Formats: sequence, structure tokens, C-alpha cells
Amino acid sequence: MTGPVEGPTLAEVVSSYGDIESKPLSRIQAFTAKAMSRNWSTIPHVTHFDSMDMTALEAARRRANADRAPEDRLSPLAYLLKAVAGVLEEIPRFNAALDPAANTLLLRKYVNLGVAIDTPAGLVVGVVRGCDKLSIGELSAQTKALGEKARSKGLSLTEMSGAGFTVSSLGNLGGDGFTPIINAPEVAILGVSRMNEAPRRAEDGGLEWRSLLPVCLSYDHRAVNGADAGRFMQALQAQVDRLATD
Repeated sequence: MTGPVEGPTLAEVVSSYGDIESKPLSRIQAFTAKAMSRNWSTIPHVTHFDSMDMTALEAARRRANADRAPEDRLSPLAYLLKAVAGVLEEIPRFNAALDPAANTLLLRKYVNLGVAIDTPAGLVVGVVRGCDKLSIGELSAQTKALGEKARSKGLSLTEMSGAGFTVSSLGNLGGDGFTPIINAPEVAILGVSRMNEAPRRAEDGGLEWRSLLPVCLSYDHRAVNGADAGRFMQALQAQVDRLATD
């Protein structure tokens, strides 16, 4: 008896049409690919798209940075992390871990935020701990330090563990929105695209230019529903407005 006939490999199929280059995934890319595949296939994702009015907060940030050295300037991400931390205290359901086997939602009493970081070896998530207790300056310094270490030396397992909610920001790379994949056992993740200027109707009936930030909230529909997501976005805008006046 003969054994099963094996077909051509994918590399053989692709190369049959022309020259190719085979480039192995980095260890980080391979790990991320497995984790994202697992999370996407096991979590019922829903993504809520919205935009935040950042006009007042951006003006406040520019004033705060006016007398700061370039390396000490406060980043928009730091303000956003502080706003998210405030929302998680208001709506703890988003700072939870879902245990499907026990039909239990584990509500965290701490606020550790994951921050997606683009590195030459691939995407990693660094964790900023105790965000509810940190100032904007401390958040800005810690996120910058995490990013620099991730891109140069790499982060330890401890520095990538323990988040209850993740923020993934494309910054100035562009885009009007995307569907971020939840990092289990978290139940939600906030995606942030490029801020843009758009005209809005002013109180006097005329037009004024506003700084709008596209945001997209992916959530686990087993733990969070659409009404929860709507309340999250309303609370996030309220936190942004409050930070603009602090």
C-alpha cells in the first residue's frame, strides 16, 4: 500500500508564478499571529465607531507644552490614557476579565492599561500600571520610556502583562478607523486613528473648525452590549472635556 500523496507547499505554489523571497516571521510576530488568531476566532467582536472632539483638550495641551523642552512635552496619548482610566472607574465592566467556564465577570479594582507599540520586530503591548493614580506628566513619561525600550532592548514579560484594557493608537499614520482585536482575557480595546480638522455648526449658526479624533471600541459581546459601548463613549468625551479645564 502506498501512503497519502502530499501536495505542493504554499511556497512551491507561489513561486511557480515568479520569483519570491522567503522571510521567517520574528518570534514576536509569530507569537502575535497565534494570539490574534485565537482571540479573533473565540471572542464575538463588535466594534463601535465614533469621534471625540479634542479641540479644547488640544488647546490645553499646547499651553502645557509651551514652556517644556521637546523631550518633555506631553503626548496626546497620555491625555487619552488618563481619560480612559477615568471611564474605567465609572464603568468597571470594561475593566474586567471574562471567565466563560465559570460564567463570571471578574471586575478589576486596579487600572492597568496596555499600550500597543510598533517595533522593528513586530507589534507588542506594554503595560502602564496604576494609570488612575498617575499624572499626565507621569503617563507621558512612562509611555515614552516603554516605547523606547520596546524598540531598542525589548520588553520583559512582566512589562507586557497585567493589562485590563488596551489602547492601540495609529497616531499620525492615518486612517479613519479600524477594528482592533481584543486581547483576552480583556473584554474591550480602544483603537485611535489620526486626528483631523472638520467644520461643525457653531452656536451662532455659523461654522467653526474642530479637532476630531476617530476612535473605535471593539468589545466582547458576551460581556458588553451596544448600550454599554455608547455610554463608554459619552463618558470618554466627558473625561476629555474635564481634562481640558483642569
